Amino acid sequence: MSDTLDFACELVARRSVTPEDAGCQDLLAGRLRAAGFAVESLPFGDVTNLWARHGQGAPLLCFAGHTDVVPPGDTAQWKSDPFRPVIRDGLLYGRGSADMKGSLAAMVNAATAFVARHPAHRGSIAFLITSDEEGRARDGTLRVVEELTARGERIDWCVIGEPTCATQLGDTIRVGRRGSLSGILTVNGVEGHVAYPQLARNPIELFAPVISELYATPLDAGNEFFPPSSFQVVQIAAGEGAPNVIPGRLTARFNVRYSTVWTYLQLQRHIEAVLDRHGLDYELRWHLSGEPFLTPGGPLVDGVAAAVTAVTGITPALSTGGGTSDGRFIAPTGAQVVEFGAVNASIHKVDEHVRAADLDRLRQVYGEILVRMLGPG
Repeated sequence: MSDTLDFACELVARRSVTPEDAGCQDLLAGRLRAAGFAVESLPFGDVTNLWARHGQGAPLLCFAGHTDVVPPGDTAQWKSDPFRPVIRDGLLYGRGSADMKGSLAAMVNAATAFVARHPAHRGSIAFLITSDEEGRARDGTLRVVEELTARGERIDWCVIGEPTCATQLGDTIRVGRRGSLSGILTVNGVEGHVAYPQLARNPIELFAPVISELYATPLDAGNEFFPPSSFQVVQIAAGEGAPNVIPGRLTARFNVRYSTVWTYLQLQRHIEAVLDRHGLDYELRWHLSGEPFLTPGGPLVDGVAAAVTAVTGITPALSTGGGTSDGRFIAPTGAQVVEFGAVNASIHKVDEHVRAADLDRLRQVYGEILVRMLGPG
């Protein structure tokens, strides 16, 4: 096995379910420190974060990622222990193998090899690693970015190792992500007997035309980089547990995945206007997971795309698909942000896996990015 594959196996073997790191960052730090990186641990709450830097000057290229993984679910459904890395038919199986411990191993090995060959490289190389990406994401990258901003450290270029590829390594890089805005809605009615609806106000009846309008009216048509924004209700609850009682309250949760066509404040006003127009008595609490971000072009997009093509022979598609990522915390600082990593078909699933041969190719891509962006000094 290659050293990158060995390293990935070592990381997968650590049971680092959010927000646990389970010693993964110690393994990363050991290799980075031995290569001359200045390494810091930045814990916040129960979250472990790592900041490592080689060099002092600009531009600063940061590799970002997470050591935490989602729970494995019913382990009886797995063909092998999700935290015992196993290679079968050329695939490395294990929770986090694709999302994203394989990328972390490749990034670290690429960076340490690069600084060994080019100790006086241009600018600086950094790593921002958290154990809180798959969870609440409050004490991870967000807090580290706040700390870096307070002390005047600025990321110019950021490469996040999220699994971006659809069917083969090299087919997709992400140049942005949609925003995510959630609402928790309570619609107040008047409880009553079903035989006397004139004496009650059924919140289900009141909410029905609202939800119909929100689904029937497109938010936008998208733009050059983003698909149309989408509104989805994910939970509705009402009822008093009796078949002859009109409920007095309805609760609902919804989420909007939106593009740069909107700001979250505009979306809030839009949805509240619909509720008000239908005369609902309601309370609404909002939760913003992240605004949309986009790096439409420039040195980093060009450099990453060229590096991918040089190693894989594939011209990658530029995508903004998928869910949210920690790029939503880094991009607002002014950094150019691009994501590139393994094939994502098995992430968050039973028998998550990555092609073993892809890990060395990932390492080569990350190494090629470093050469193109920082070059030998």
